[in-house]
Amino acid sequence: MSASPATLRRPRASRAPRHLDRLRLTLADGAQTTLHVATYALDAVQVRVVRLRRPAPLEAWCAREGVAEAIVGGFFVRGAAGGDVPLGELRTRGVARRSVPFDAPWGALRACVHSAAGDVRIARRPELPELPRGDLLQAGPLLVDAGARVAAAGEDPEGFSAGARQFDSDITEGRHPRAALGLTADRRALAVVCDGRADDEAGLTLPELADALVALGAVTALNLDGGGSTSLVCEGRLRNVPRESHGVVLPGGRPIPTALAFPPR
Repeated sequence: MSASPATLRRPRASRAPRHLDRLRLTLADGAQTTLHVATYALDAVQVRVVRLRRPAPLEAWCAREGVAEAIVGGFFVRGAAGGDVPLGELRTRGVARRSVPFDAPWGALRACVHSAAGDVRIARRPELPELPRGDLLQAGPLLVDAGARVAAAGEDPEGFSAGARQFDSDITEGRHPRAALGLTADRRALAVVCDGRADDEAGLTLPELADALVALGAVTALNLDGGGSTSLVCEGRLRNVPRESHGVVLPGGRPIPTALAFPPR
């Protein structure tokens, strides 16, 4: 991996879908974790933001709705009035959907994925239209921009440490299961998750996740919801192993309220 002292290797061939890679990542201190990387040609698929009618584990929702390819979406407020509510700006088909705004001033700054009319962008909020058409999901922080890592230890330009009161914990600290969406220069989307919270699965810090995305060819990328919510479904099956903070496996994954889906065009 050119972006860091870590290295990626592919385990022995398995029966995984051709567009899914399972990669073993060895970090600078010798710790290891598993990356699951689904690659989609943007000329062949759409990137759709989905607001689930009722929070559900991603694999179960995909089975019920006939969705073959999806990754966890943005953050959410657990147990809010009316159930788990998305945290951060959320739009589908140009319509603003119910969500809890990020605290000021961070809501005006945090990164989003925006998909409209076949075009997909990842950028901090000020770089996107004020009233965007199509779909928009706000998450963050921005991990990669112009092909370079922008997530760095001790830096907090989008206020995820300063605004940690809206989360279960400070998401910028430590290694955890994580999820991200990246875009490449040759119009591919990378849906990436890592395992963690186990003796042989260290998880990743945000800078380590950013380095992995650069090594995979991302020119832009943003962090999605992680921890026990980390979920990637390919060909209808959950491909990672979601775990709670104490390491207990969550069979099928945690219920989530938003996702990014990749239906065929």
